[in-house]
Amino acid sequence: MPPISDFRTLECWMKCKELREVIKTEVISKLPNEEKYRLADQLIRAARSTTNNIAEGWGKFHYKDQIKYCYQARGSCAEIIDHMVIAFEEKYCSKETFESIEKLAQESMKLINGYINYLNKSSKE
Repeated sequence: MPPISDFRTLECWMKCKELREVIKTEVISKLPNEEKYRLADQLIRAARSTTNNIAEGWGKFHYKDQIKYCYQARGSCAEIIDHMVIAFEEKYCSKETFESIEKLAQESMKLINGYINYLNKSSKE
């Protein structure tokens, strides 16, 4: 596999970007005002953290550093699922919205895992 020229070409980054955009349009805008600085802020930070960490890791020189940031991005995807459980339990979103975001987060984690595996293999070559 040729070197990756830009983090924005990574499938995991693109899927996390999609996740971030869906959260913004389908959840954040529909939360009540009293959640603006609580759940909304937490969701925004976690969603941004997914792409931010992949990008920051890509910019590091050593594979181990890159992998560390991917672990952070993967953790942020799990955090999004937890925040969405709260949003669903509090009736701030529909079951369909919850399930679609959960699916996107899980797909993102799978792609991040694939990238981690690629980095691990590359570090041994």
